[in-house]
Amino acid sequence: MSQESLAVRIGASLSTVRRMEKGSVNTPLVFLARTLHVFSELPRLENLLDTAKDDIGLTLMDEELPQRIRTPKKPTSGAL
Repeated sequence: MSQESLAVRIGASLSTVRRMEKGSVNTPLVFLARTLHVFSELPRLENLLDTAKDDIGLTLMDEELPQRIRTPKKPTSGAL
């Protein structure tokens, strides 16, 4: 499929398709989703948005967890 044909099918400009092919992070998500739909690959977007499968995101979240968790002290029974 030509870039021109893809641009028409997803409702984007030719320059948007070219930027998308180069991996530009500024490409609107709607055009990426439409492109995946055109190529019958829309489930890939579902997998991308599944946080349980996001290894990098999970690793970053783990790094933000406290390193040490203290349990609250129990009151002593001998105190008056």
